[in-house]
Order: sequence, then structure tokens, then C-alpha cells
Amino acid sequence: MKSISLIIPVLLIMLNSCRKNDIVTFDTISEFPDWSETSHGETAEPDYSVVFKQSEILRFDIEISSSNWSAMESDLEDNIGSGGFGGPGGNFTDFDPIWVPCSFNFEGKEWYNVGIRFKGNSSLQSAYLSGIKKLSMKLDFDQFDEYNINLSNQRFYGFRQLNLNNNFEDASLIREKVGADLFRNFGLVSSHTAFCVIYIDHGEGPQYFGVYTLVEEVDDTVLEDQFADGSGNLYKPDGDAASFAAGTFDESEMEKKSNYDLADYSDVQSLYDVINSSDRNTNEDQWKNSLESVFNVDTYMKWLAANIVIQNWDTYGIMTHNYYLYNNPSDQKLTWIPWDNNEAFQEGKQGGALSIYLYELNENWPLIRYLIDVDEYREMYDQYLNQFIEEVFIPAEMIQTYNTYFDMLQYYAYEEEEDYTFLQNASAFDQALQTLQTHVQSRKDVVRNYLNE
Repeated sequence: MKSISLIIPVLLIMLNSCRKNDIVTFDTISEFPDWSETSHGETAEPDYSVVFKQSEILRFDIEISSSNWSAMESDLEDNIGSGGFGGPGGNFTDFDPIWVPCSFNFEGKEWYNVGIRFKGNSSLQSAYLSGIKKLSMKLDFDQFDEYNINLSNQRFYGFRQLNLNNNFEDASLIREKVGADLFRNFGLVSSHTAFCVIYIDHGEGPQYFGVYTLVEEVDDTVLEDQFADGSGNLYKPDGDAASFAAGTFDESEMEKKSNYDLADYSDVQSLYDVINSSDRNTNEDQWKNSLESVFNVDTYMKWLAANIVIQNWDTYGIMTHNYYLYNNPSDQKLTWIPWDNNEAFQEGKQGGALSIYLYELNENWPLIRYLIDVDEYREMYDQYLNQFIEEVFIPAEMIQTYNTYFDMLQYYAYEEEEDYTFLQNASAFDQALQTLQTHVQSRKDVVRNYLNE
């Protein structure tokens, strides 16, 4: 019988020789060269101190075979545009890009046959058709587990899925992270985030893809980490039904992210029915009681206040996407979870961010309009506006945070290369910092003026 000291070098040679193939198949060994229960095992608790480090920039090196990279690019071309990167657009509709296997490397360790795909909807289309190759990606560490015969349910320090967000249209590179952190600091459920830089080798050597924000997947670890019970229904509404306006309910637009086998949408159906009930006009107390029995109104008003202050316009109230609803088993109420913050901290598009008064909204956005018209809920909103600027969104502290992140990212931002960046030039990154510093003080002034009227 050969000693383990002879087997391991042979295995490493085999790995290197197969690196450019589509998939490396392991079926004869009980341990992988870099495997440990802590780093790869399914029993390990999520290690936030390793995966979501706050004081340094993580580096991820990814290897994808040239054939798989070509397949990924062809998939984009087929679904988004006929001319490849920078080419003319096609008949774009939302689609799920294909998964391919990759070798994922971090701090000298490899994770095997990790699933990777592009992600995003309008941001993916816009970046691709503009010729930008710095696209957002999703990782699934056990997507291709059938090829890891003796390493089932592979994890990355306890995490199964992670998101690599490309900071689309964010010259500061920090809005995604700051927004998520502010929500969580305000006591709301929100994904953990960290900064990282990505290098991808798809057959021509490592290519620097630039600065990304690593974002925790809600249906992977957020529920278990931030709720007492993570077994409830999780939805990611997208489309007209996400507005909850009368006549829009559609189960197909209430995408289930958990309990897929249970075709039960009665909880979100109940919220739709209540919010549009005639009781709102004939018996407000009954309407409020019914609403609060199925929907965590307090959490929602807290999110609404924070969201309005930071001007996160690419979500409910302007856009019918970028939030989750979780039916918390602890109280059987749907709880609001924010998502996707890269467009926050600015006046916004689509007519601009919502005003602090919310007067411009009508029955097309009932989860704001109908609630804010109730005196009790308006008072709740006002109280949370004040609490947010006094306890969380504090100008001096935010400016210090912005400066810290600027110093961390400056070198990596300046190193971003043509076709792999949204920065027009280095000064755009510098100017974005100044814009954020001005924004935080101006938003506090807006809230103060509103509350003192």
C-alpha cells in the first residue's frame, strides 16, 4: 500500500493537469488536498470573521475553463444582445444565466467545482451592452457536488452561496456595503457585506476584474443568523405583483426562495387581500388589526424611514423589486428585508428618489400610501426618521466611515482597468467620496426641517 506522502504529490499533479478541463472529478480519495471541516465542511458554523472581514480587502482567484467561459459569454449573447460585449441589444427579458464549475481560491486554499454564474437584470444588461466585463456573479459551493464524490455539501467557511456584486454605477464603490450596514445597525435584518477584489483566469492568465462587494445570500445564512427560526417561507417579489396594488397579485411573481415543494402562497395572498380590503375605508381599526396580524408593520415603517433618508430609490415605491418578505415562524408575520443598495445615497432616476413627505405616491404603492395615511403609522414613521439620523446616520461618524473605506479601496480602485470598471477616471472615485460626505449632512437637514414643521 502506497504511503500518503506519495499519494498527495500525485494528486496535485493530476489536479494541475486537469485545471483547464470543464470539471475535475474526484472519486478515489477521502480527503481533498486543501479540505478541512472548518473551511469546506457542511457542519461548520458560518465564520463571519473570515468571510466578511471589515478591516481589509479580500482577494479571490477564480479559474474557469476556456470552454465554460465561452459558454457563459454565449449565454449572455443569446439572451441580452447579438453583438457580444458592447454590441447591439437583443430582446432582453429576465433570465437566469447558466452555471459553470470553477476552481475558487482564497488565502492559499482551493474550493473544488464551485458553481459560478453571472447575475443581475437591468444592471447586467446595461453593463454587458456597454462593453463592461466587470459583471456581478453568484457563487454556489455545492452546485456541482456530484463531481465531488467524497466532499458532499461543500461550503466556504460555513457559507453555501455568496454574491459578488460589481458596484454598478457606483463610482464610490461603497454604497452597497454602507447601505446594508446601516440597515443592520438600525436593527433591521440585512445581509453582511465585505469588500473584495476578483481575479479570473479563463485560459489566458489571471485578469483583474476590479473591486466587488461580497454580499451574504438571504436564503442561505441570513435567515438562520438573524431570525430565531429560519424555516419560514421566503419570497423575492419581482414584477407588478411586487407592488401589492389592486389587481396585480400573481404567484409567479412571488418567487419562493425556500419551501419550494410547498405550493402555498396563502401568506402573501393574505397580505395582498388585507392591504386592498374595503375595511381600510369603512373600519380602520379592523383593517389595522388584520394588517398587523399578517405583516410586521413596525419593522416595515422602520425600514421605510431609513430607506427614505438614504434615498435608496431602486426599490419599493419606485421600482417593483429589490426586497424580500419572510414569514417569520416566531410571530407568523411577513417581515420586510431590504436588498440591493448600490443605487442609494443619491437623488436617483425614474423621476428621482421619493420625497420625505411621500405625498407623490398613490394607490399603485399601497404598502406606503395606505399605511402612511394612518395617523398612528405616520407618527411611527416620523419617530424612526428622527431615531435614524440621531443614532445611526450621524454625519461625523458617516464621514469617518467614508474616509476609512476610501483609504482601503483607493489603490484597488485606481488599478481598475479599461473595460473592467465603471469609473471614467481616478478623479471620479475621489469626487464620489465628496458627494457622499455632502449627502449625509444634507439628508439630516431635510429630516430636521420636516420634523420641525
